[in-house]
Amino acid sequence: MSLLAKAQKPDSNGRIQHVTPENAGWRYVGFDAYLLKKGDTLRLNSGDKELCLVLVAGLASVKTRNAEFPSIGRRMSPFERIPPYSVYVPHNDEVEVVAESDLELAVCNAPSQGNLPARLIAPGDVGVEQRGKGHNKRLVHNILPDDKPADSLLVVEVYTNEGDTSSYPSHKHDQEDSENETYLEETYYHRFDPEPGFALQRVYTDDRSLDEAMAPYNRDVVTVPRGYHPVATIAGYNNYYLNVMAGPVRLWKFTWEKDHAWVNSDQYPRG
Repeated sequence: MSLLAKAQKPDSNGRIQHVTPENAGWRYVGFDAYLLKKGDTLRLNSGDKELCLVLVAGLASVKTRNAEFPSIGRRMSPFERIPPYSVYVPHNDEVEVVAESDLELAVCNAPSQGNLPARLIAPGDVGVEQRGKGHNKRLVHNILPDDKPADSLLVVEVYTNEGDTSSYPSHKHDQEDSENETYLEETYYHRFDPEPGFALQRVYTDDRSLDEAMAPYNRDVVTVPRGYHPVATIAGYNNYYLNVMAGPVRLWKFTWEKDHAWVNSDQYPRG
């Protein structure tokens, strides 16, 4: 099964991506992406999942059974590089999204049995950090990190400039009951500026029983069931991706691939 899910034409609900544990061959992470027109309404039932709705681009009003978040959104493109508005929705809830402009909406989901209330995650609630150095730099927006309330979901968005790498040095988080790692499945929802761009992403394990390289284009999704998963951008095209992670323990704990860990050291960049 390919780890690359190509963007589809919008269905009757505007959905262009649909990743489930069943079609991904794993246990926890689900991801949908929608392109809605101004005035469109999307209704969802969270069932036994918690949701994190991320306004990738555009404006909307969001309502759940017990909460309303009218007229949210600020950026009209993810490449404005300002944190998004997001909404956390608990399990066994209903949500209605009304697009107040053309809207690109990501719906992240994972199993939940908790009792957290629906809440707005405003731009001021999002942790912003710069990581890396040399040609391994990226801007990170921590939307739903492991120190903020949720049952399973971890959600983050990353910007990588043309010609740079990210999710690098190669790292992995695929071991359960480990002192050094947590088991976290992961999706990458890719965007490019300008839109015809692409990146190169490799997913591989130490023993190479999994070793797949792919070229995600605009709005494609890469699924990472296990192993290392670095991304390399192409000259002329800036890259944005939205990561969704979930597993049995809600903690982001990973190990570096030994061969490339030196890129974190004072040996890099050289000269």
